[in-house]
Amino acid sequence: MSELTLTVMRLGFLAVLWLFVIVAVQVIRSDLFGTRVTQRAARRNDARPPRQQQPQQAPQQQSGRRNRGGRGAPTKLVVSEGSLTGTTVALQGQTISLGRAHDSTIVLDDDYASSRHARIYPDRDGQWIVEDLGSTNGTYLDRTRLTTPTPIPPGAPIRIGKTVIELRK
Repeated sequence: MSELTLTVMRLGFLAVLWLFVIVAVQVIRSDLFGTRVTQRAARRNDARPPRQQQPQQAPQQQSGRRNRGGRGAPTKLVVSEGSLTGTTVALQGQTISLGRAHDSTIVLDDDYASSRHARIYPDRDGQWIVEDLGSTNGTYLDRTRLTTPTPIPPGAPIRIGKTVIELRK
């Protein structure tokens, strides 16, 4: 074999060896520090066009319903403990899903969370309800394990594994 062929083979082997080392370091880094969690709600809100204002309802229709945006009604869901501490989701009348699944509203990077762990949704009276979706480790509302859909008082902690979530004004 010529000297040039041996040099090219040595450099190729060295490049493959460094590629292996770099991949191994990235795997170790992701195991130690976890995956990067982005705040999807902020990106989703930026991509949406602004809402059209709806015409005002007649006074008879308004008095028949309770006002969801009352003074004591919560306006946001805040993660107060866990890997997503500080994450906030605006409450706009939609169902909020919690779990490890990538299509959840709040994706929990927690070993004690199920893929479809729980959901939070508004009822007709304007109250927010939390429901455990058959998770293995359970959902706790203020130290009580949930077995049925339960109304959430503002400020009461909802615990899913190491993550604590609260409704706030």
